[in-house]
Amino acid sequence: MTSMKHTARQSSTRTLADMIRAMDTQRATTITYLDSNGDETVRTIEIHDIRTTAAGRVIIRAMCRKRGEMRTFHPARIVSYTVHRMAFTLEVPAEESAPAPAHTARTEAEVIAFELDRDYPDTSSMRLAA
Repeated sequence: MTSMKHTARQSSTRTLADMIRAMDTQRATTITYLDSNGDETVRTIEIHDIRTTAAGRVIIRAMCRKRGEMRTFHPARIVSYTVHRMAFTLEVPAEESAPAPAHTARTEAEVIAFELDRDYPDTSSMRLAA
């Protein structure tokens, strides 16, 4: 059995890296999550997208096995998690499986460029050397 990783004991970068790896390898992840009322809930999710909102918040879009629907989770509210060996099983609704938006970053340099464009729109002509 895989042990739970506690987010308070590691960096947020490590947590996000594990979430991205679970998404890339299509592995179910069980999270202990604080809901909007501050109550803990345990969910097994199938992560399909991790993105940054216009306000700069990172969100996780995942199919929730408990609800059977696509839900949004905030990494800061994840108390602990386990990435399983079991693969995804839920079918993603058609509206959620649409092609990625044109602004999706595929490389680290693109992520940095998008963040700079958002935070410093007057410097949009600047590009990082690869």
